[in-house]
Amino acid sequence: AIATEGQKTNLITDYVLRVLGLEICADTLVGNAMVRGISGGQRKRVTTGEMLVGPNKALFMDEISTGLDSSTTFQIVNSMKQYVHILKGTAVISLLQPPPETYNLFDDIILLSDSQIIYQGPRENVLEFFESMGFKCPNRKGVADFLQEVTSRKDQEQYWEHKDQPYRFVTAEEFSDAFQSFHVGRRLGDELGTEFDKSKSHPSALT
Repeated sequence: AIATEGQKTNLITDYVLRVLGLEICADTLVGNAMVRGISGGQRKRVTTGEMLVGPNKALFMDEISTGLDSSTTFQIVNSMKQYVHILKGTAVISLLQPPPETYNLFDDIILLSDSQIIYQGPRENVLEFFESMGFKCPNRKGVADFLQEVTSRKDQEQYWEHKDQPYRFVTAEEFSDAFQSFHVGRRLGDELGTEFDKSKSHPSALT
C-alpha cells in the first residue's frame, strides 16, 4: 500500500531509486527521440524499478540484459538480489550468456533444454551434478557458457571427462531423469511432495 498511496515520494520508491542507483536522476525526464533524458542503462533500470515499486513479491523477468553491456547487467541483477533478500521476495530472471560475475549473483539455477528441466537448485551444486554425469567444466571456462553448451549435441563431447571411456551423447531427457536421483533433485522432490499447510497462508489467499 505504501507504494500506491499517490504521494509524490514514499519509502519504497526512495529505496528502489537508491538500490538501482537512480537517485542521481530522480528528477530527470526519461526522455525520447526529441527530448534528451536519462542514459540507456538508466532507462533499463527505470523499467526494472517500475516493477519493483508495486506490492509484488514475485518477479518474472525475461532476458533483461538484451542491449545492455555486462557492467549494467551486473548492476541491475545485483540490485535485484539486494531487493529480494531484504524484502524477502522472489525473482526469476532469464539471461542469455551472462558474464561470470553476474552468474555468481544468483542463489539458484534453473537450467532448461528441449522443454526439460535439467537442473533446479543451488548454484553451488550445479557443477557437481554434471560431474556426476561425466562432464567437467574447464577451469578457465565460464560456468554459464558451460551450462549452455553441455546439453548441445555440437558442443557436449569436449566436456566429457572420462577420456578412457567411449563418449555417448546424453540427451536432455536423460539429464532430467538423472537429476531426479541426484541429491538436490531428491530434496526438491521431497519439498514438492509435502502438502502445503493452509493455516500458514494469508486470510485473503484464494487457496
